[in-house]
Amino acid sequence: MNPLNQREELMRFENITKTYDMGEVKVEALKESSFDIRRGELIVILGPSGSGKSTLLNIMGGMDTPDRGQIYFEGRSLSRAGSKELTQYRRHDIGFIFQFYNLIPDLTAYENIALAAELVDNPLTIDEVLEEVGLTERRDHFPAQLSGGEQQRVAIARALVKRPRLLLCDEPTGSLDDQTGKMVLGLLSRISSKEKMTVVIVTHNTSIGQIADRILRLRSGQIIDIIVNENPLPAERIEW
Repeated sequence: MNPLNQREELMRFENITKTYDMGEVKVEALKESSFDIRRGELIVILGPSGSGKSTLLNIMGGMDTPDRGQIYFEGRSLSRAGSKELTQYRRHDIGFIFQFYNLIPDLTAYENIALAAELVDNPLTIDEVLEEVGLTERRDHFPAQLSGGEQQRVAIARALVKRPRLLLCDEPTGSLDDQTGKMVLGLLSRISSKEKMTVVIVTHNTSIGQIADRILRLRSGQIIDIIVNENPLPAERIEW
């Protein structure tokens, strides 16, 4: 039996559909999409621009809701959750990592992480997550004093400090060079394995799929393939 099948289900999507009204045109961003996410796995969602990746990530993170279909997180339905419930879901269960870091420029690395820690009741210690991402000596630097890779590691630490059950990463290497990108991917892979944290990476870069436990491919709003990767590669061995 594949080890993935032995892991507990974290989230399930059943026939999710999302349509946007663009004036005279309706855009069906997701069409009858169904899949599950299991605890502690690393999933890479692949697809070109316009394939529905961002819509799926927004729904997964509670920033948007589907028009039709059902979503379950740890057994509870999120499909028709109200704004208050979704706010609590984003605050306590979800960590976000973005392509352009989204750090507050007037706060140091430590302060950016501390701001996220204040959102939850039982955060990790800030020094602990700074050590996890290798930035202890850069704790008092402002974002403008950090490289792109260092800023992304601060963003990862900011997400980790909340102890999220699900870590959502939107093109986390899109603004980085190859070597720095591999370092960030290696960190995400190590966090997933060490902390038993579920990590979802959304990207158009097919090479990144090599580090995943599963690869979910999107095209024109539809899931066209779900691939189980029996032998994920270490991030430093992938090429793009």
